[in-house]
Amino acid sequence: MELMTTYKSNNYPIIIKNNAITELTELLKPYRDVVFIVDKNVEFALPEKIQQALSSTSSEQFTHILKVEGNETTKTFAVYQHIIEELLEQSITRNTCIIAIGGGVTGDFAGFVAATILRGVDFIQVPTTILAHDSSVGGKVGINTPQGKNLVGAFYRPTAVLYDLDFLNTLPYTEISSGYAEVYKHALLNGEEAQLEIETAFPDKKALESLVSLDKFLLKGIQTKLNIVIEDEHEQGKRKFLNLGHTFGHAIEYNQKIPHGHAVMIGILYQFMVANELLNTQFDIMHYINYFKNLDYPLEKVLDTNFEPLLALMSKDKKNDKSGIQMVLLKEIGKPKVIHVNNEVLEKSFATLQNYLK
Repeated sequence: MELMTTYKSNNYPIIIKNNAITELTELLKPYRDVVFIVDKNVEFALPEKIQQALSSTSSEQFTHILKVEGNETTKTFAVYQHIIEELLEQSITRNTCIIAIGGGVTGDFAGFVAATILRGVDFIQVPTTILAHDSSVGGKVGINTPQGKNLVGAFYRPTAVLYDLDFLNTLPYTEISSGYAEVYKHALLNGEEAQLEIETAFPDKKALESLVSLDKFLLKGIQTKLNIVIEDEHEQGKRKFLNLGHTFGHAIEYNQKIPHGHAVMIGILYQFMVANELLNTQFDIMHYINYFKNLDYPLEKVLDTNFEPLLALMSKDKKNDKSGIQMVLLKEIGKPKVIHVNNEVLEKSFATLQNYLK
């Protein structure tokens, strides 16, 4: 399956299939330097796929291989400086393509390197996790700071996205469930029918762990994101909807050091609480709690922290403005709304969520 962005210019393909990595051979032909930034865990789990990627270069090209941890410790100024200096010491030119092979962290990091080195070189996303089906599309790249996630970054389109489904076969369940959170988010943005379809397909951990039919929902998720991103690339309007679950999610992720998707799923649950409080919606909170528990999400993490440090992190969220904290709330399934939420409502919703989970 191949999708193509539909911007006015500088479009790129998104190729989703088994063995998609073979497409690199043709894509890399124009470049003098080819830089592979590879997640060490991926190399360990699937060394043959990494070798397949490396074999896509020619003997006339200068090939550079840089390995990163593939977790949030990679997205730091220190690692960024080290990688940039190492590449500059190799005297790379702007006729360079950087290939990110790994999950969302690797893609974010490698994309930021590409966006900033020599004022910008091309890069290709080769996502290896379910979570990265979301982050690899749309051109958001960046690194973290001590103040929060992704506070330094850019909007920088890749040259191509190669989603090789072979990589998914070795994922542990923690990675599967982390990635599923973004797939589920897209379903919530698409409406009640989409929510029912995905919950029916994956009613519990056993069903999700099997990965059966997941590629169909991955494709729907990517198409959903593309439809929004193409209309609003720089997050001035509708693209903010893709932050559903992320305001509180980023805060608890940073505070509790849990996987991104697990935090997003908790953030989705929290926004239901805020919506019921602020928008007078009638979401069935226990439906979502039971469903998320069936999928083995660590909802108990909400009980392991106080509200104040989470509020401090939410107050630094890059989506905020002079009026305060902004959240994406569902007025109903399929109908998101960006709204300012005051601290009193945020705290009350947190306390109510904790009571549900005790």
